Amino acid sequence: MAGNPENTKIFKPPFTMIVSKTPYSILIILASVILFSACNTETSQEKTQTVDPDATAATRALYHNLLQYQDQAIMFGHQDDLAYGIGWWGDDFRSDVHDVSGKFPAVFGWDAGEIGFERNIDSVSFSRMQNWMVRAFEKGGIMTLSWHFDNPVTGGDTWDVTPAVYAIIPGGDKHDEYKALLDKLAEFLVALKTEDGTFVPVIFRPFHEHTGSWFWWGHNHCTRDEYIALFRFTVEYLRDEKGLHHLLYAYSPDRFDSSEEYMERFPGTEYVDMLGYDDYHSFSTPESIPEGIAALGTLVQLGRELNKPVALTETGLESIPVADWWTRHVLEPIKNDSLARNISYMLVWRNANTKHHYAPYPGHQSADNFIQFEQDEFTWFLEDLPDMYTIKD
Repeated sequence: MAGNPENTKIFKPPFTMIVSKTPYSILIILASVILFSACNTETSQEKTQTVDPDATAATRALYHNLLQYQDQAIMFGHQDDLAYGIGWWGDDFRSDVHDVSGKFPAVFGWDAGEIGFERNIDSVSFSRMQNWMVRAFEKGGIMTLSWHFDNPVTGGDTWDVTPAVYAIIPGGDKHDEYKALLDKLAEFLVALKTEDGTFVPVIFRPFHEHTGSWFWWGHNHCTRDEYIALFRFTVEYLRDEKGLHHLLYAYSPDRFDSSEEYMERFPGTEYVDMLGYDDYHSFSTPESIPEGIAALGTLVQLGRELNKPVALTETGLESIPVADWWTRHVLEPIKNDSLARNISYMLVWRNANTKHHYAPYPGHQSADNFIQFEQDEFTWFLEDLPDMYTIKD
């Protein structure tokens, strides 16, 4: 009779019988396969454990791949890359980086300062920013968003260091106003999606450089507990209250001297996806480079302990007066260090004008050296990226 009718008993020998009749060498192989599969599954799960358990598939994949490709290459990033450059403003899809090297950055930095108004802190149209972010994502690029927002107590700018954090955390007299500002930010972020409805993953990097004291959330202007409360509430509100599931959250102090200083205001592994740090000093002169390499080494070690991707989230040399800065001050020291080379990306700041820019433009004295930097196999630009939004088996 073909098949096994429900009323037909099928003999299933007990596991002990199977073991007793299986050669020992085969048992060892079977045990090894089972153990390897379990470990491999655990590792895959760990690498997709984002702060948001409901993160979109593309967001989880980005997190996974930021970890996966560390040590293979450094992805290059540039702030406001598509919005303006030296001698131009708001062209369709132009870039000083592309004008020099023929490639776009892998990482596109943006800022949400002045959210709720037509233009951001650097006069970039928010609606055009959304368009550029979507288009760059569709080409495979990575988006990161900082937030220089005005002092919520005085109404002054980001550099008005009147203490304010105490006022906007839960229980503070400006807390509702802060939630209203987060609502505006959420409106901007929820609109970042393609025509087929795919949300653009964003590495959100609020309250950065807090080890310094030049911003109102800086070290001398709030307590450790206040800073942590602000960071945690921001994550919880955007994720749980506003239902945004396409964000990765980055913790990004300025220069630090030890892992203890770096972690002093860390809000917790359940609130941070990426470890970053900003450093405009250490890579400025040959004498200061060891300091930056040591800091990157500490960052990489912390990333390994916490299973988090790491990045040099802001860096650069204003106006780049050193012709071979890209290779001699940045690429070679980082690439040749066994720890520092494990960062995911480095992002340089914006090209505001001929006296304040951090990427070269055609005719700049460092342009040829930047082309060498781009052509090195250890740097990835947009056109070099693997698919960052799919997890490969």
